[in-house]
Amino acid sequence: MLDTYKKLIANQYEAALCTLSTCIDKCPESAWDMRIGIYPFSLCAFHTLFFADYYLGPNEASFREQPFHRDNADFFGDYEQLEYREPVSVYDRPSIQKYVVHCRKKVTDIVASETADSLSAKPDFARRDFSRAELHVYNIRHIQHHAAQLILRLRIDAKTDIPWFGSGWKEM
Repeated sequence: MLDTYKKLIANQYEAALCTLSTCIDKCPESAWDMRIGIYPFSLCAFHTLFFADYYLGPNEASFREQPFHRDNADFFGDYEQLEYREPVSVYDRPSIQKYVVHCRKKVTDIVASETADSLSAKPDFARRDFSRAELHVYNIRHIQHHAAQLILRLRIDAKTDIPWFGSGWKEM
């Protein structure tokens, strides 16, 4: 059962991240800083990746110490996403695309390393009082929630359609 769970979670992360990545790639330059609700498109994309990355890790303390974060300190700035205030940063497309690659690699590594014990344990994050297995589902739902917001804006404002990515999908 463990292998089945890990395969399905990896497939669903990949489908969700393919959807988000396609939104990022297909967003016209004119819409990159357009508002999605109260935040610009670029900030919504960053926020989605930021928390995907965050919840893939074991805890907040290890989050900032990742080599990708240390190597891209300017990109992460003061980690305003972790503060109880409105974020204000905007992000360029190449940096966001690079962050997608990091998150995809992290998904592959983290999901492969999960065990029955790690998946049944409670994660070390405030306000997340469920198992690590459920945290993966929660994380995928969060990616899809924001990808749906981006898709809607792209359809309405740019007349751009985003395809459906199913289980086991791999981008060409």
